[in-house]
Amino acid sequence: MDSENRMSALTWGLLLLLGLIWGGSFFFARIAVHHVPPFTLVLLRLSLAAAALHVYLAGRFGIYQALRSHWRQFLMLGLINNAVPHTLIFFGQTEMGAGLASILNATTPIWTVLIGNQLTTDERLTSAKLAGCLAGLVGTVILLAPSVTNSASVPFWALLLPIIAAISYGFAAIYAKRFKGIAPTVVAAGQLTGSSLIMLPVALVIDQPWTLATPPAAAIAAILGLALLSTAFAYILYFRIMALAGATNASLVTLLVPPSAMLLGFLFLGERLGFTEIAGMMLIALGLLILDGRTYAWIRHGMRAGAA
Repeated sequence: MDSENRMSALTWGLLLLLGLIWGGSFFFARIAVHHVPPFTLVLLRLSLAAAALHVYLAGRFGIYQALRSHWRQFLMLGLINNAVPHTLIFFGQTEMGAGLASILNATTPIWTVLIGNQLTTDERLTSAKLAGCLAGLVGTVILLAPSVTNSASVPFWALLLPIIAAISYGFAAIYAKRFKGIAPTVVAAGQLTGSSLIMLPVALVIDQPWTLATPPAAAIAAILGLALLSTAFAYILYFRIMALAGATNASLVTLLVPPSAMLLGFLFLGERLGFTEIAGMMLIALGLLILDGRTYAWIRHGMRAGAA
């Protein structure tokens, strides 16, 4: 078994921790968005996280040279991987809980596969990938259906926003391929720096933060958790997992984020998911498992071993 497939107890522990932390981002956002407008909240998340990563890097890995040489690319990546999706998710979370928002956003790998099939030559849509995408898209339709028929408490527009955010993440995943050769932590710091610069005038003009009331302590704690824990530290942890077990294993975190967000929402915010939401989540999870491919490989290997 090669290193790409080997998962030690330490790596599994780190992966579970990352799933909890990224699930926590939806939990923190649900608390903060009731006290801080979405544009300002996005700015705070991105700028505080960017500052934390710059402190962590302390000029290492050629970050300043990379910022000078690739500032246009960092602005674009920051736009489609940070500024746009975070803003959409936060606006959506003004109307929905952490669990549902995380489920809708978990469709990101599905959109990434579909976009990659159209925009690249090395990301072709196989029959297995098509089956995974179809399962995930059916799950998404199930989640949207009650709002289309006006039988859900969450408006249709709010449900669409995390999905559009997931599509934006999909484009970002394809665009990020051009950063090969640059240290991943530098790419993270660069895009957060670029997206902070993008959000600064937006928040100043639209929200006028100096006119806002001081948020309560719980909201301030949520903002700090969102920026420092669920963004800056999460990036460092993610790249550590990639170094230990490879990108494929690190991608398993996608399956862990919705349950983590649902658990936090249930324990601390009193959120509940109905049958429709759970059914949609299960289909999306099935689609992600099919896209991952390893579940099918394990089953086929087990069948061959049994036949032998």
